[in-house]
Amino acid sequence: METLKETETLKDCPVGLILAIKDTMNVMNGKWKLLIIGVLLYGKKRFKDLEKSIPKITPRMLSKELKELEMNGIIMRKVHSTIPVTVEYELSDSGKSLKLVLEGEASIESQ
Repeated sequence: METLKETETLKDCPVGLILAIKDTMNVMNGKWKLLIIGVLLYGKKRFKDLEKSIPKITPRMLSKELKELEMNGIIMRKVHSTIPVTVEYELSDSGKSLKLVLEGEASIESQ
């Protein structure tokens, strides 16, 4: 199988763009990640707050998706040394940059 180089184009579309889209799709796969990001666009949330905000997500799935989003630099997990320990999730700068994309999609649907 032939691989494309960064400088090549595929039918007038830069390969770099195709690779960036492919990377984004790999990071954002699954039905829950965009919902989690959507909730976090409105500020920091604790695990239970996220769970309540997203209907039908299980705690196990939420935990898995949060770990993947953190690993990919989309969200940040902050542990506060309170009693009991408090954990908050918020979007990283990279995650916040998705706001324009998500709001653009919402404005398209409303037209």
